[in-house]
Amino acid sequence: MYPRHSETLLKELLNEFRILYLTGPRQAGKTTLARKIANDLGMDYISLDEQTALASAQSDPHGFIDSFTGKPVVLDEFQQAPELITAIKLASDQLQPHERGRFFLTGSADIFSSAKTQEALPGHLARIELYPLSITEMAGSHFNLIDFLLSDSLSIPDTLPTLSREQLAQTLINGGYPELQSKSPRARQIWFHSYIQGRLLKDFDSIYHAKGDYHTKLKTLIPYLAGLSGNLLKYASIANDLALNDKVIKSYIEALEWMFIVKRIDPFVKNSAKCQTIGMPKLLMVDSGLACHLLGLKKPEQLLKSSFYGGLLESFVVMECFKHKAWAEDTMNIYHFRDGKKNEVDIILEQANGHLIGIEVKASSTVRESDFKGLRKFAEWVGERFKYGLVFYTGSRLLPFSNGKKPYYAIPLSVLWL
Repeated sequence: MYPRHSETLLKELLNEFRILYLTGPRQAGKTTLARKIANDLGMDYISLDEQTALASAQSDPHGFIDSFTGKPVVLDEFQQAPELITAIKLASDQLQPHERGRFFLTGSADIFSSAKTQEALPGHLARIELYPLSITEMAGSHFNLIDFLLSDSLSIPDTLPTLSREQLAQTLINGGYPELQSKSPRARQIWFHSYIQGRLLKDFDSIYHAKGDYHTKLKTLIPYLAGLSGNLLKYASIANDLALNDKVIKSYIEALEWMFIVKRIDPFVKNSAKCQTIGMPKLLMVDSGLACHLLGLKKPEQLLKSSFYGGLLESFVVMECFKHKAWAEDTMNIYHFRDGKKNEVDIILEQANGHLIGIEVKASSTVRESDFKGLRKFAEWVGERFKYGLVFYTGSRLLPFSNGKKPYYAIPLSVLWL
């Protein structure tokens, strides 16, 4: 079992909230982690993938929850029985003010992302996302990328090991699902095929009640989205390319996001109080290994020669930010930036104090002044809020590119392996 850096945070939250909801994609390690925490803290454990437990929960939600009165319980794969939400709310309302950590819920579909379900449990619920393994979890390191980037100074060893293109490409192909890390390339392909057929489509059935032959549409759409990873999301263009209705495309993508197959990143705007989303979001595949499988990219040389390499590398770095965000000391938001003149920044980190960090991802061992163009335009646009700009690259040294008051650096991607 790989150590999960969110474990300490989850145990802390069980001491602070009545209900804890751990969500994330299938096979990311939620069940393993939930079982460990249940064992450590003496909690009951029930999986709603088990048919008898599921039938009881669906038939008599209040009786099912009442059967755990006085006992803290883990309810795994909670999204299978949304009927339990009302019963859990009632049980939570009846708890004494000092009672915490009564319900630990896990789910592979984010049923608490809607306003309706959030309103059902105001102030009672803490929600944490668990993604597939980060690079630091695989390496057994406690380095946190977010805390590092938000610190007052970037301090790394004078030189880091050079990360070859082949090593980086293999990292993307491997992805982060825990079960895959020890499998052969052939077994990995079989696992991914089973994951898509047995899990992805099954979960889609449970949260999206479509009519007609939508499996065929999904089998066309999902590989298309894998190729779009790291790019702007244009629903009309996708609909046109796949000869599907753009409203259907949007609803399918929304469902895939609830299932943590894809992720949409909002564009940064100056005044979020007026509008949170202006312009187009960016689309990411949550796991680079799944994306490579869907695109038929099995070997590093195939990936490196493909037109998808840059987008998948950018998506990988963005997802590392989201993985580290879950257990970072500091909080922040993640956006992308694009202005009317097509100046772009791959990642914008917004700190709680309003300071902004811009990050570009470059699939090269060399960095030029021109690689900072989008970052400098963004700095002009946001003014004093801009903290510094970074270009991640595959070299081995932290190098300055400042030309004025604002600091800019080229930083090795291998910092993720610290």
